[in-house]
Amino acid sequence: MPNWELKNCCDHDQKVFIACVAAFTVVILVLWRTFLLTPFKLITVFLHEASHAIACWLTCGKVEGIQVHANEGGVTQTRGGIYWVILPAGYLGSSFWGMTLILASTNLLTAKIAAGCFIAALIVVLFLAKNWTLRGLCIGFIVFIAVVWLLQEKTTVHILRYVILFIGVMNSLFSVYDIYDDLISRRVHSSDAEKFAEVCPCPCNGFGWGVIWGIISFAFLCGSLYLGLVILS
Repeated sequence: MPNWELKNCCDHDQKVFIACVAAFTVVILVLWRTFLLTPFKLITVFLHEASHAIACWLTCGKVEGIQVHANEGGVTQTRGGIYWVILPAGYLGSSFWGMTLILASTNLLTAKIAAGCFIAALIVVLFLAKNWTLRGLCIGFIVFIAVVWLLQEKTTVHILRYVILFIGVMNSLFSVYDIYDDLISRRVHSSDAEKFAEVCPCPCNGFGWGVIWGIISFAFLCGSLYLGLVILS
């Protein structure tokens, strides 16, 4: 039975999990404005746009192209589908994938499955990419994850779980920050939240939806830490 109450927390694996999340968070905050984190920030943008695309496909729409820009912006060109499902999928989807990667890192098998799915997603988006920034990002991370996986299998450098965890933590933190920066601290009339407020019949403006999405995104982050400890208990 799952140890939902986290009795007798924390054992060695749980302590390592907490320590790694804390260490990665510190590293990310220290290096936040450096070029070293740029590829990982762009991967968060990639997952944001990919989530729009998935929502479009799931609601019977067509994805005509995806772009990710070096300035950490992006756009997904869609036709058809359910607009009010596609719009929130970007921010909430990237937060969800961050949580998924964090949880996948708790076990080597699930980390391998996550890495395989990640590579598959990068390959799919590579063929939908409309600019070279996204193409380069896809190719770079396909090679990066493949090399890390090869090291995991053929050498004593067993870092696949930690790479997946780092990407998950980075994605979760950046998603929360992105929602705050784009939707709460400043009003961008072309933002997903403002567009969603226009099509949603609920009496809530873009700022309000930004707050709601921010709370959900932060809940995903907290939930990933709690569930990670439960899985490891």
